[in-house]
Amino acid sequence: MTTPLQAELNRRRFLLSAGAAGLAAAGLPQLTFAQDASLTGDLTYWHHFTSESELAGLETGTGLFSAAYPGIKVTSENIPNADYMTQFTTAATGGGLPDVAMAASDRIPDMNALGGLVDITDRFAAWEKKGNFAENLLVAGTQDGKLYGLPMFLFIDWVYYRKDWFAEKNITPPTTWEEFRQAAIAMTDTAAGRYGFGLRGGGGGQGHVINIMRAYGALTVDDAGIPTIDRDKAIEAVSFWSSLYTTDKVAPASAPDDSYSQIMQAFRTGQTAMVYHHTGSLVEIMTDLTPDQVGTIMVPSGPAMAIRGVVPQYNAITNADTADLGWAWLTYWTEAEAALALLEATGYFPASTEVASDPKIADNPIYDAARESIPVATPPLAFVGLAGWSSTSVLANFQAVLTGQSTVEEAVDQIITDLETEIGA
Repeated sequence: MTTPLQAELNRRRFLLSAGAAGLAAAGLPQLTFAQDASLTGDLTYWHHFTSESELAGLETGTGLFSAAYPGIKVTSENIPNADYMTQFTTAATGGGLPDVAMAASDRIPDMNALGGLVDITDRFAAWEKKGNFAENLLVAGTQDGKLYGLPMFLFIDWVYYRKDWFAEKNITPPTTWEEFRQAAIAMTDTAAGRYGFGLRGGGGGQGHVINIMRAYGALTVDDAGIPTIDRDKAIEAVSFWSSLYTTDKVAPASAPDDSYSQIMQAFRTGQTAMVYHHTGSLVEIMTDLTPDQVGTIMVPSGPAMAIRGVVPQYNAITNADTADLGWAWLTYWTEAEAALALLEATGYFPASTEVASDPKIADNPIYDAARESIPVATPPLAFVGLAGWSSTSVLANFQAVLTGQSTVEEAVDQIITDLETEIGA
C-alpha cells in the first residue's frame, strides 16, 4: 500500500526529473559560485538545535558569520526535531522553504525526493577547500551522483568508559562487542547500584539497534539504495543487544525507557561504567567528570564488521534564488573560527581535516578515538523511508523485546515486514 507521503515523494521525483531535463534543454546559465564578503541579502535558516549548548554555539557562529558577511542578514528558525520532516514536507509541497536548512544524513533522500534541495556539485568542485573533506563524509549527502549537502560538523560515535574503574579491576577497554559485553558484566555491581552499561532503549535507541544489526551483517543497502535484512543475522544481533538488559542484567532497570538525558545522567553520576554515544555529548560529560575518570574508545567491532559511525550533519541550500548567500553560509561553518566555536560549545567535531589538525584537537588525547574513526568510518545508511521506519518500527519492536511483550523472532519479523511496507517491496 502506498502511503500519502510515498505518493507525494513519487510525484516530486517525477517533477524534479522533468524539471531538470527542461532546464538543460533550455540552456539556462550555470549558477555562479560567488563567495564574497560584499554579498547582500536576507537568509533564512531552519535547524533543529534545542539544547542550550547547541543554541549558544549557533549564536556564536552566526555572529562570526555576520562579521565576515556584514551584508547578509540571517534569520534562524528552530524546528523541533520530531516535527522537522513534517514541516519540511509541507513547505516543499506547498511553498515556503527557507534559503538554507539542516539536512540530517538519513533525511537527505526524502528531502531531495521532495525537490527541496539544491544541487551543489559544481560549487563544491570549484571550491578551493574541497580537499579538506574525506570522500566518505560526502556519501550520505550525495544522491544519484549529485552533492546536496555540505558537512557542518560530525557526529562521531564512540564509547565513553570510566577508565578509573577499569584500572581498578585491571580490565582493558574493549575492542569487540563480545569484549564489551564481558567488560559490562565485570563492571556490574547491583548491590552498589553500579551497572556496566547505560543501554538506550528509549527515544533515539533505534540508531544503536541498526548499528548492531549492521555489525552482524544483518542489514545492508545495495547500490540502488534498496535495503535488505538477513533474518537469521538480525535475530542474532537483536538477541545480543537486548540480552544485555534481559539476560546479562548489565543495564539499569529503566533501560527500556531511557533516552539521551537518562543515559547521560547515569554515566555522569557514577551509575554506569560505559555509555555509547557520540562526540556531541563530550561537553556535558565533562561537567561532572574529569579526564582522569573518563576515557573514550572507538566503537567495538562486530562479527561481520566494525560500524564506526561518523555521521555528518549537513547544511543544504533549499532556495536556488539565494544560492550564493546559501553557499557562503554552508562554507563558513567549515572555517576554523566557526567550527572550533561550535566544538567548544557542544563537542560537535569539525568535518574539515584542516580544522581537525588544530592543536586544540590534535593535542587532546580524548579526541584520539574520534580522529582515528574518521578514515575508517562506515558511511551511514541512506534510503527513502529510513527515518520513519527506524523510529516507528525498529525502536518500538526493540522496546517490546526489552519489556517482554515480544520475542526477538517476533520483533525481527515485524521489523522486516514494516521495512518492506515502507519501501514498497
